Amino acid sequence: MAIVISGRELAAKKREYMKNEVVKLENKYGRKPHLAVILVGEDPGSVSYVKGKEKACMEIGIVNTTITKPVTITQEELLQIIQQLNSDPFVDGILVQLPLPKHINPTYVINSIRPDKDVDGFHPNNVASLYLKQPGIIPCTPKGILEVLDSANIEIEGKRACIIGRSNIVGLPVSKLLLDKNATISIAHSRTKNLAEVTREADILIAAVGKPLFVKKDMIKEGAVVIDVGVNRNPLTNKLCGDVDFDNVLDKVSYITKVPGGIGPMTITCLMENTIECFLKHMEDKND
Repeated sequence: MAIVISGRELAAKKREYMKNEVVKLENKYGRKPHLAVILVGEDPGSVSYVKGKEKACMEIGIVNTTITKPVTITQEELLQIIQQLNSDPFVDGILVQLPLPKHINPTYVINSIRPDKDVDGFHPNNVASLYLKQPGIIPCTPKGILEVLDSANIEIEGKRACIIGRSNIVGLPVSKLLLDKNATISIAHSRTKNLAEVTREADILIAAVGKPLFVKKDMIKEGAVVIDVGVNRNPLTNKLCGDVDFDNVLDKVSYITKVPGGIGPMTITCLMENTIECFLKHMEDKND
């Protein structure tokens, strides 16, 4: 039977550590790290995610400002808000909750955030830093995936890793992080032929395709490590589920994460971690 890696338990440990660190940082620098989140509209998923971020900030002691704007806000008005946050010396991290309304170009919005305040790690400068192995901000979900693997002492070097999904948010950056750990990488997607043949070669399989219960038992190598990034609704039960048919693959894998309680809690925890890292960089720059 597989070992289920609990992202929730790992996140709780990391948050307790960060809570103590924030107290030390306030004593040393006279203020706490500050995260500003911009929420446009009332998309239920986005509202839920933002509430989760607010809760994590409160738990750890990070100052949180949530700016809510109606769906009718113009792109120029949104960019003006970001510029105000960019120039505020007491704001360390800026996050614009995606998706945005169709009349707003997310690329313009992401590119307008100062790279040293881009806690999502989506700015082109941070993307370039990742690929050039230079210091930068690592996207939260890929960072959480690597920390989950590390927590279970799963060897990456020399292993075959397959990522199903090629998004800029998860698939591409996590493939680079695994490559940097000396894994041999394959990226599968909607145009991949004979998908199951590709995924069955993987010692580490990461499902980030956004389709409920998509990864079946016959797609997995015996004894593989499976990381499920998907957050979906089961069409039959309407309950939260991942991209992996969890119950039916348990007896074939060695390690697996579950949805909910797997990568999700680690994503928000890594966002908190990124905010603290941005704060420390600002304090170092200020004292230089």
